[in-house]
Order: sequence, then C-alpha cells, then structure tokens
Amino acid sequence: MAVSNPRLQRLTALGTSISLDPMQRDLVRGGELARMVDEECLRGVTSNPAIFEKAILGDGGASPYDEAIAELANAGASAREIYQQLAIEDVQGACDVLRPVWESSGGSDGFVSFEVDPDLAFDTDRTLEQAKEYWARVDRPNLMIKIPGTDEGLPAITEALAAGINVNVTLLFAVSQYEKVMHAFIAGLDRRRVEGLSLDVHSVASFFVSRVDTEVDARLGDDHPELHGKAGVANARAAYQAYERIVGGEPFAELRAEGAAVQRPLWASTGVKNPAYSPVLYVDELAGPDTVNTMPLDTLRAAGEHSEVTEPRCTIDPSETLAAIAAAGIDLDDVTDTLLKQGVDKFVEPMESLLAGIEQRRAQVGA
Repeated sequence: MAVSNPRLQRLTALGTSISLDPMQRDLVRGGELARMVDEECLRGVTSNPAIFEKAILGDGGASPYDEAIAELANAGASAREIYQQLAIEDVQGACDVLRPVWESSGGSDGFVSFEVDPDLAFDTDRTLEQAKEYWARVDRPNLMIKIPGTDEGLPAITEALAAGINVNVTLLFAVSQYEKVMHAFIAGLDRRRVEGLSLDVHSVASFFVSRVDTEVDARLGDDHPELHGKAGVANARAAYQAYERIVGGEPFAELRAEGAAVQRPLWASTGVKNPAYSPVLYVDELAGPDTVNTMPLDTLRAAGEHSEVTEPRCTIDPSETLAAIAAAGIDLDDVTDTLLKQGVDKFVEPMESLLAGIEQRRAQVGA
C-alpha cells in the first residue's frame, strides 16, 4: 500500500486540498496521476487553454495527439472542434482517475476543472451555453466548469449553479470582485433551495496570488524592499477574511444549515515567479481550513520536500501589510484591474495559438 508524503499529509490535515496544474494526457494515461493521488495527497486537477496548447502542440514534433487529430480532421472537424474533443477526452480520463477521491470524500473533493473558451469571458449567454454543453459532454459528476469571475460571468455562474453544474470561478484578483462571486454562488444555490432541488452542487473560487507580487514588486522598484513578495499573500488573506465573513457567516447560514457545501477559496498561480522567494511561499503562507491550492508540478514537488507549515496561516490578519503597501504608493485596486485585463489576454492568446497550431497540425497529419 502506498504511503503518502508526510509534509503533504500535514498540509492536507490543516485543511488545504492539494490540486495540480497542469493536467496532461501522459499523466492520466501513464498512471502518474493515480500515483500522485496515492503518494502525494492529490485531491484535484485543473486545465486551461495554455495547458492544452503545450500538451497538444508540444515542441512542434510528433505529438501523442496526432493520430486523434488526423482521425477528427478526416471526419471534417474544425480546429476548435478538434480541440474540444481532445480536451474532453483528457478531462474524462482525469475525472475517472480522481473518481475514488470524489467518492471517498463524499463528493467534496476529487474534481477536475475544465474551462469555457476564454474568448467568452465577457459574454454571459455564450459562457452559460458552453458551460452546459461541456457539462453534458464530459458527463462526470466530479467535473467543475471554469467560468471567469468577470461582471459578465457573474450571471452565468449563478445560472450554472442553479442548473446543478459544479463551478470553478477563475481569474479573481480583487477582493471586491471575489465578494460579488460569493454572492453569485449563494444566489445560485438559493434558487435550488427554493425550488426544492438537491444542494449537492460544488464550487471553488480561484484567487490568483503570485501575479499580484510580480506587478506590485515591479511598481515598488528598488523602494521598500521589505514589501517585496508580501502583496500576494496579504491580498489572498484579505480574500480569506471576506470568505469567513460571507460564506462562513450569516449570508450562507441558511444554506449551510440545509447541508450545502461552502464555496472554497482556491489559491491559483502559486508557483513563485521570483527565484529569491521560497518555492513554497504561497503554499505554507496560505495553508488553512476550506482551501484548495492548485500547484504547478514543481511547486507540488517543492512542497513535498520543503513545506514546514504546522498551523493555519491563511487566517492571519493582513491589515498591517496592506496599509504599508498603500502607504508606499501602491494602488492595489489598479493592480488587480490591470491583472484581470492581462489575465484574460493570457488565456485568450494561448487559445488562439492552440487553434492555429491544430489547424497546421490538422493539415500535416491529414496529408
């Protein structure tokens, strides 16, 4: 019987659900994902267009997807249809590997997140339409559909949850926007409560961390070196305070009393960008109850080797740090607005590159 890594076990015991970013076909089909579930306390996995771009196109050489691309191309599928079919097959495979986690946790863990096309981030109706399409096509109870937490995404989040679709709200940087997302989540489940439907619908809210430090550190320049690497954790801790106030407090009380699961905050972008920082900075400093940490593979490995956290740290009050950052002339609202615009672009651009690459590969393998 496999023995789990003790450092990752300790992190899990503190309430942090370990998730992996990225999901790749070779991890799923080669057995590595199953091994990580057994030995590295893995509780979930996520995907996005940037991940699929690297997996499907690789370095331009032979790809494990070539045969499937050729078959779909010969059947007349477009580049976008090919991407969707390949991605759905990979997501289904990952869901099947993680199904035992989902079952043993009573449906609270073991999820695979699959993103709606990023060029829909500001289109409510098409976002909802595709969320429903992907939910039906993947057809796995431990699927989460990733919907951007933009203002246009909020109604789609509520409607998807009301329809019984598990939702991973992504691209969150600002605490104020996260608060809107939590209320959209509550509204969706409350619709089900009023209609007498099952409340066994799950959601996480993906709050991005390291990109905040990258932007703030750049704005600080050589000034206030004591604040470098502090903004990302402080901003996330402020988000956790909002979570405790809204989902952990009175707004969610009636739903909680009827058995609804909380919408957990998920720490995304937790690989450090600055090599001077500890590789487990965003793991240890944000560990705590009802959280998910989606880690790049290198960060997960680092956590298994170096994590030292022994008590919850996401609950630490960030007020003093945030005040110091503001006093240094940093407008955190402007930082998070900038990051949201960049974040959408960082998902749209790989999607465009992926579709162009599939179109080229489609012609090559078809020939």
